[in-house]
This record gives sequence, structure tokens and C-alpha cells, in this order.
Amino acid sequence: MPRANYTDNDVALVARMMRAEAEGEGQLGMLMVGNVVVNRLVSNCLDFKDLRTIRSVIFQIQGGNYSFEAVQKGNVFYNRARSVEKRLAKQTLDYWRQHPSKFALWYFNPYAPCPPTWYDQPFAGQFKQHCYYEPKANTCEGVYTG
Repeated sequence: MPRANYTDNDVALVARMMRAEAEGEGQLGMLMVGNVVVNRLVSNCLDFKDLRTIRSVIFQIQGGNYSFEAVQKGNVFYNRARSVEKRLAKQTLDYWRQHPSKFALWYFNPYAPCPPTWYDQPFAGQFKQHCYYEPKANTCEGVYTG
């Protein structure tokens, strides 16, 4: 059973996000970004309450801006997904989870050392240039069970 319900269009959206946000970090970096997208969908907590589709996660607006920089700024997000990214996206939607993104709901590239918290959420770990952050204990059980 997959971690989330999805369509072929959802696979393509996640694939485009993974490529736009982490292509330079290889397949493992792209998987981690895709995992955060899926975590936001299944968590149903904090800033991600009532998100019911991949599309709603990727195009979520917070504070007047899209949640993901790749959507906001464009970069390669608006390019077609390639088959390798689609395969990786399907992996994250079906089953893939790994530290440091395993339970993460946020990531960013600080272009400096990772801060110990991000919007008061604890640091989970770093992969290449991206820092990953999990929700505080007892604030978001859905991310751990989804």
C-alpha cells in the first residue's frame, strides 16, 4: 500500500519538485526532497493541516508566497519531469523514507552551517547542502505514522 494516494500527474509534480530543488544533490538528495512533500501530505498537522492532495502541498501558499522556493522562483520546476525523476517520485510516494528526511516537514539550503532549529523546529540532519527539520515531539503524530 502506498504512503499516499496519487495519480500520474502527482508523480510528475513530485518529480519536477525533486529535480528543481535537489538535482545537484543526486538521486538520494532528490528522494529526500520528495519525502518531505509526502510527509507534508500525510502529516495533517501544523502548517500542513487539511492538505489532501500532492497538488495542494506543492502549490501551498504561506505568508503570501508559495511554500517551496522552486515554485515561487520557477527555476526548473516548470520543465517537464524526466523518467528518472518520475521513478524516484514514485518511490517516495510508495514507500521510501530515510534519515535525515524520514520525518522531516521542512528543508532548506542555508549556504552556511545548518542552524539548530528552523522556525522553532529541531534539526534532524543534513544531506549535502540541505538541512532537514522534524516537528517538535508530540506536535505532529501523523508524520511518524504516515
